[in-house]
Parts: sequence; structure tokens; C-alpha cells
Amino acid sequence: MGPPPKLTVSEWADDRRVLSSEASAEPGKWSTDRAPYQRGMMDALNEDEVHTVVFMTSSQVGKTEILLNILGYFVDQDPSPMLCLQPNTKPMGEAFSKDRVAPMFRDTPALRGKVSDPRSRDSSNTLLHKKFPGGHLTITGANSPASLASRPIRVVLGDEIDRYPVSAGSEGDPLSLAKKRTTTFANRKIILTSTPTTKGASRIEMAWDESDQRFYMVPCPHCGEHQRLVWSNVQWQKDDEGVWDGEDPVYICQECGSAIGEADKIQMLRAGQWEASRQSDGVAGFHLSELYSPWKTWREVVADWYEAQKDTELLRVFVNTSLGETFEESGERVDGTGLMARREQYAAQVPAGALVLVAGVDVQDDRLEATVWGYGRDDETWAITHRVMYGDPADDEVWADLDALIFAERFTHESGQAMRIAGTCIDSGGHHTQRVYGYCHDPKRKRARIFAIKGYAGFGRRAVGAPSRARSGRDGRPVDLYTLGVDELKRLVAGRLRRLKAGPGYVHFPVSDEFEEDYFQQLSAEELRRKIVSGVPTFYWHQLRDRNEALDCAVYAHAARVLINPNYDALEARIGAGAGDDAAPEASLKSPSRPARRPRRGGFVNGWR
Repeated sequence: MGPPPKLTVSEWADDRRVLSSEASAEPGKWSTDRAPYQRGMMDALNEDEVHTVVFMTSSQVGKTEILLNILGYFVDQDPSPMLCLQPNTKPMGEAFSKDRVAPMFRDTPALRGKVSDPRSRDSSNTLLHKKFPGGHLTITGANSPASLASRPIRVVLGDEIDRYPVSAGSEGDPLSLAKKRTTTFANRKIILTSTPTTKGASRIEMAWDESDQRFYMVPCPHCGEHQRLVWSNVQWQKDDEGVWDGEDPVYICQECGSAIGEADKIQMLRAGQWEASRQSDGVAGFHLSELYSPWKTWREVVADWYEAQKDTELLRVFVNTSLGETFEESGERVDGTGLMARREQYAAQVPAGALVLVAGVDVQDDRLEATVWGYGRDDETWAITHRVMYGDPADDEVWADLDALIFAERFTHESGQAMRIAGTCIDSGGHHTQRVYGYCHDPKRKRARIFAIKGYAGFGRRAVGAPSRARSGRDGRPVDLYTLGVDELKRLVAGRLRRLKAGPGYVHFPVSDEFEEDYFQQLSAEELRRKIVSGVPTFYWHQLRDRNEALDCAVYAHAARVLINPNYDALEARIGAGAGDDAAPEASLKSPSRPARRPRRGGFVNGWR
């Protein structure tokens, strides 16, 4: 009997991989023919001259399953020391290990038993480190410098690299640290994947630029010309007002101009082939959009495009996750003078479209500043009032003024109804942290949805994170503290301020003494700039003026809108029914759930958890 046949990654997957029911919508034996473009992406690992493989793709193309196939292949066919680098946090690595890797090892016979039983006394099977004959797998977060500075590694799998922090602690770029660990291996393999983010500050774009830039070329069913599927060639019928008439979109062949229907896509994929567009020294790059996905129809992509027209951030998501392309900022600065010039006369304190009121509060050493905003459907917003409450935040008087605004003041809606503030975020990051905690832990204020928040810089953070527990120095009571990704929130606010047409995402301002030149100078006090940190390009907000309280208040108010999660249908019905103000606003707090403690149980799969 001779040695076992040498398989490529796709041949191994087709022969041996089994998809698990809890990790796949299509459980059972793997078939690369389901998404034929995956074959070339996987088999690039078997090209001797290729040391790095780059996947710059949209969502819905099977990228995670490709990574799992690569991992399984090396465990079974070419055992090696491997590192799987997940974005940012240890919990993400744990979730990947439990939810994706463990089911694959359990349900794929070729992998079953490769890792020692966790119940054995000398077991080396832990949640984030697995040993198998001939190698080991470490799963870690990109912010863990200790995990990135030990053990030589032959195979690095970098997942969603655009979400990595700029530096792993103080050690520098986590991706560079991971790559350095492969230098002793002449046959090293580095796999880098991500949906791209912002043009000029995208790791996956940088890696793609250094690659041979392969595109999947598919034949037209009418003329046979091979071509790359691009968004500009997707067309659909529109009515006289430019609105989609609901008919299925088609793809227009760039060569013969024929209309290609969705039904032709799978045959085109099966006849497709990857073609490199440039020379590269050992870096194979693959680009895919959702137009190729067998799990996403062109009709669904067009529907997503229409939804993306409502808001700059939705458009960013569409470009990144549907087209697999970087998003280019439309402008770096907000024009404060232009914002002031578009002020308008409101028919009432609160215009008809505003269905819920929220406030953002900035804490300074001699005052509180608060802006009240009205939010409507699709986040169309109306500035209602901006208040400056002078006084030392260490004393009670200024907080009594804030109580009066939140609890006592009523704002007249265009319908004639009285409205009160439904949610408020207060910055706790200055010199009066404990005073803010003491204010927010009061049960009355918790019921009024008044939240203590703290902002953190850095793109890629969640706009509004799950709460942690802080302690009030006054009596030691616990306070929920919400973290904000302020850079992401400022980008969202800036994008909306640049919108010129009333409707989804547009920001309205009233003609009022509270909204004069100084306010708009504060609102436009920061601009987005680019710099290089640890060799990685990144964007940051540069403050142009000393005062930016109006911008901070706008950011905190949007966080309050996210936290109270308004039920706009119920709010609109309440206003239409003339409901009084004594009833609680129809808004629900989206409370991040705290994971329950998992009982200890034996067994192979539970050991992976």
C-alpha cells in the first residue's frame, strides 16, 4: 500500500469535510461546486511559490468556511504550528473556537480524535490552544501581545484584519507581530481575510495592493465573453420617479449588451476561472462581491442598495459588505457656516416628524451643556434646544438644573401633544466621574433612562458597547457604564450633517438664539485626518478649535437614541391618538444580555468550549 494521495485544500474539503448543523445553513458533506469560485481561493495554498493569500471580499461568499477548510486541511494533511488571529478581543476567539472549530472537529471523521480528550489528565486541549500530532493551533485576539510574541508559527490565519487594533498593547502592529513568527519557515503560509473598510486606512486593501489581484471571470451565456461582475452593470426597471418597479434586476454583458438573468448565475460560476491582473512575488489576492454569491440574489443586493441610500453609514456598509470595496470619505470637514445657513422655521418646538426626544450632556469644570434632539423614522433628526447650565458639577445646584430639563420641562409637538425627554447620555470621562455616577445610579433617573457613558477613541469599536459595572464613590452602589466608540459616532454624525436633502438621516436646525454661529463652530470643530501608526495608516479626529461641546452633545444624544431603541410605530400611534404625557414613552431599552454561567460538563466538544 502506497502513501495516501496528496490532496489540494479543495480536494480535501470535497472528500472529507462535513458541515455541522449548528454552524451551517446547509449541513452535510461539503461540496465546492456549491460556490465554485472557492476552489481557486483554497488551492492557492497549494501553490509552492505562494506564501501569502489575501481575500478581500464582501459578506455572503463563504469566507469563514474557506478558513475552516484550510485549518482542517493542515491539521489532517500537513500538520504544522498554526495561529488563528481574531479581531480585538479574547471572547471573539473563544466564540470562534466553540461555535465553528469544535463542531468541525466533532463532525468531520478525518479530524475526529486528532485533539486529545479534555478529560484526560495530561490533556493539552484547552479553549484557545489545541495540540494534535505534528502541530498545534493557537486562537487569540489581535490585542493580545503575549500570544503574538511566542512560539514559531508556520501557518497564520488572520481573520477580519481591518478590525484589528493599531497596536497590540505597546508592542506594535499585531499583524506584523504575527508575520514575524513565520520567518523561520521557508514554507510558511499566511492567510489574510477581511471585508474592507475605509479607503486609505484598510489593512486588507494594503495587502490586496501587493498581491497579483485575481478576479473571478465568468462567461456570458449569450456570447461566451469572460468578464468580472461589477455593480455598474446591474440594471433594473424604474418608474418615472426613478423608483424600482419591483421586476427582477438583470446583469448587462459588457461585450454584447445582452441581459443576463439570475437563473444563469450558477452556470456562469461553474464555468468561471480566476485570472490575475498583475505580477506579484508570492502574494495571491482574491476579490469577490456579493454579485457572485449563490446565497444572495441580485434582487436582494438591489434592495440593500436602496436601503443604503437612506444614510451615509448604511451606504458605507453596502460598499464594504456587499461590494467588497473600500469606502472613500466624501469630505473631511463639516461646513459650520453652511449648516447655519440652512436653519429653518419650525411650526412648533418639536416638528411633526420628530417622534422621540433624547439628550446628550457634556460635563465641563464650570458647567453642563446639553442638547435635546428629536428623532424620527430613518434617523431624520431635529435639533430642539441647546442649554448651558453654569455651576460647579461638584455641587448639587447644576444637577438640579439638569433634573429640571429632563423631568419638569415639556416640549410642544406640532400635533399639540406635550413631550418629555425619553433618554439621556451623560459623559463621565472628565474630572467629575464620581459625581456623574452618583447622579445616574438614583433609581428615579434609571427609570428615566439616564445613562452614564464613557467615550473611547479608535475606529472599529462598537458605536455603543455593552455596559460594565462602575461604583459610585458616594455610597458604593453599582452603576451601568456604557462605552462609546466616539470616532465611529463622530463619523456617523458628520456624514449626516453633510446630507443636503431632507429625509432619512438629514439633520434639521431651527432659527433660534440657541443655534447661532458659536454653536455651529463647535459642531464643526473637528476634521478627519490620516496618520501612520506602527506602519499602519489610520484615521483620527483632529480638533480645530478649543470648544467642541456641541459635537460631543450630538454624539451622546445619538448614543441615547441607540440605547432606548424607540418603537416608532407605537410613538406615532400615541401622538396620533392624542395620548397624554403622563404615560411612559413607547421606547424600550436594548439591554445587552449578560452571558449565563455555563455548567461544567465532560465530553470532547465541551472541552473545546
